[in-house]
Amino acid sequence: MGVLIFTGLFICSPVLLLLSGSMTGEYELTQAFKAVLSGGSGFINWTVLPEFPTLEWYRRLLFYSPQFFILFWNSIKMVLIILAGQMVIAVPAAWAFAVYRFPFRRLLFTLYIVLMLMPFQVTMLSSYLVLDRLHLMDTQAAVILPAIFSTFPVFLIYRGFCSIHPGLLEAGRIDGAGELGLFVRIGLPLGSSGILSAFVLGFLEYWNMIEQPLTFLKSKELWPLSLYLPEIGLTQAGFAFAASVVTLIPAVFVFLLGQDYLEQGIAMSGLKE
Repeated sequence: MGVLIFTGLFICSPVLLLLSGSMTGEYELTQAFKAVLSGGSGFINWTVLPEFPTLEWYRRLLFYSPQFFILFWNSIKMVLIILAGQMVIAVPAAWAFAVYRFPFRRLLFTLYIVLMLMPFQVTMLSSYLVLDRLHLMDTQAAVILPAIFSTFPVFLIYRGFCSIHPGLLEAGRIDGAGELGLFVRIGLPLGSSGILSAFVLGFLEYWNMIEQPLTFLKSKELWPLSLYLPEIGLTQAGFAFAASVVTLIPAVFVFLLGQDYLEQGIAMSGLKE
């Protein structure tokens, strides 16, 4: 039991340090980072609990940093549009792969898996050339459109639809239900765990994306919030701590709401076809 508690505290220690740093005054932070700021090779003198807790950094961030809110809105807008687009594209595609038997089905699905395994660094140049030809560079569409057609949500939702017994669909057809009716009345309710797990994982991925906007966006006013934190220097450590905590809140909120569905979706993704 003690080992589990220690392991849990160790895993949560970065978050605890963020909370502690965000409530530490400027003088205490200066003393803690004194060795680093002076260019020396000493260690950071950190105390978990600040001697004089303060909310000054949150006040500066929330009331005197308009750039933060602009980038925060950019993140919200891009992530929600990406997830909405993925649901429109990925859910019907996963349903087609799971329910219908058509020529080259396995080959196409294998191609989907191969594309899913390719990291962004592999497809970055080709994406750049296509987006540049479409005159979408330095627009948020350059980040949104490639993400909408991501193959990972198709794979995750597909496994959820595969758990639906074919006899249930056949019974619906006998009762006179059309293919659209089967999809809406049977597919979506029974495959909801896979859909919601894809939604949660997608939110966590695109809320923290760095490489795509850094590659395709030049104007800083178009950046998402994930690119705001690296712009904060060491001399603004308290400000960076507060910004990190506020940035973390939406991700934690979405994760806690969808934790059960996420576990079910991951479990289904491990099932054999």
